[in-house]
Amino acid sequence: MSLLDRHRAVMPGWMPVYYGDDAIEIVSGSGRHVTGADGRTYLDFFGGVLTTMIGYDIAEISDAVRRQIGTGVAHTSTLYLIRQQVELAEKIARVSGIPDARVFFTNSGSEANESALLFAANVRRSNQILAIKNSYHGRTFATMAVTGHRSWSSSSLSPLTVNWLSSADRLRGRMAGLGAEDLLDAAVDDLREVLATVTAGDVAALIAEPIQGVGGFVHGPDGLLGAYQKVLAESGILLIADEVQTGWGRTGEHFWGYQAHGVTPDLITFAKGIGNGFALGGVVGRAEVMNAVPAISFSTFGGNPVSAAAGNAVLDYVLDHDLQGNAQRVGSILLGGLRSLDAAIVGEVRGRGLMIGIEFVRPGTTEPDPAATLRVFDRCREGGLLVGKGGLHGNVIRIGPPLTLTEEEARTGLSVLTDAITATDAEAHIS
Repeated sequence: MSLLDRHRAVMPGWMPVYYGDDAIEIVSGSGRHVTGADGRTYLDFFGGVLTTMIGYDIAEISDAVRRQIGTGVAHTSTLYLIRQQVELAEKIARVSGIPDARVFFTNSGSEANESALLFAANVRRSNQILAIKNSYHGRTFATMAVTGHRSWSSSSLSPLTVNWLSSADRLRGRMAGLGAEDLLDAAVDDLREVLATVTAGDVAALIAEPIQGVGGFVHGPDGLLGAYQKVLAESGILLIADEVQTGWGRTGEHFWGYQAHGVTPDLITFAKGIGNGFALGGVVGRAEVMNAVPAISFSTFGGNPVSAAAGNAVLDYVLDHDLQGNAQRVGSILLGGLRSLDAAIVGEVRGRGLMIGIEFVRPGTTEPDPAATLRVFDRCREGGLLVGKGGLHGNVIRIGPPLTLTEEEARTGLSVLTDAITATDAEAHIS
């Protein structure tokens, strides 16, 4: 029996596996490349869903983890002091941009967002949350409720009352075709209308991704979150920035996605890349908000000595090697090459730094084309390149390689991508 058959025999049917019957088992990795059990090596432009942020087999991270494991202490719980955890919290508080910040560590982005919602609800004594259509915030009970993406909403039940703002999608929907200034005005009008008509007045928080990850890397113009916060501040409503995919310099121009918006969030959630594959997430925020838990609480595994050791090494590596600057330089190669491509099936190329989405449509329309997307996706694999998929309609190729990606690797991957898109575009003209 193959590994795929064994997987299907014991794993839930709702867990997707890329490439169907040709699923890949990744058995080794080095730098930005991985090797499958079939012996084939691929350039990785998805990094385990933007999680292997530094790359594979990075000595500084491996050595830090080995040193911690060598002490024989992999876990103590936060009932005891954990030096690695405290040191990492100090660093994250320092780079967060939030004065007098506090940090709480979790195991994942879902748990981080769940925690942030708890903190906000406690401070505001309200379970009313504003969220944005096309968003994704996790698979736990509360985070599903604030996920505005039908494919990932597994239950209509919720501990929260959620009201929705329009996404900044400029291909379709309420914001279709709007320029930056008009979109900002429309978004503020939308927020005021929602607050005035469908809330009970005592809203706890708005949770927002600076760039929507699973939603296909849709994002609004600079200043959107700042425009929202001016309205929120009139009623004391908190702002939660979900930086699970946008943090740590990935967007190139900024260390955090929120910094493009002239705003400082009350809470920032993080995960994925900070552990470079080790389970690590958390919340950093204003002390008075973070402290608003009227009971004893902790996370058994969040910020454990091994994951925290990895996190320290990752953050040091990001800062010491200016990976934010590299994301901007190398990302500009990819964005420039993709935007210069003449292909009728490409509806939009969007993103920042090394967080890029390519949306595919039927030629001459804005109608989503998930079939063409799948053909590009498969052709990339055939060409030795791994990419991701996403978007509300499953018609977006997502690119989120390690931030250590070199210019040569970017051009190699760009060549595979453009060949895959060009071949698929030619098919569309024939049909």
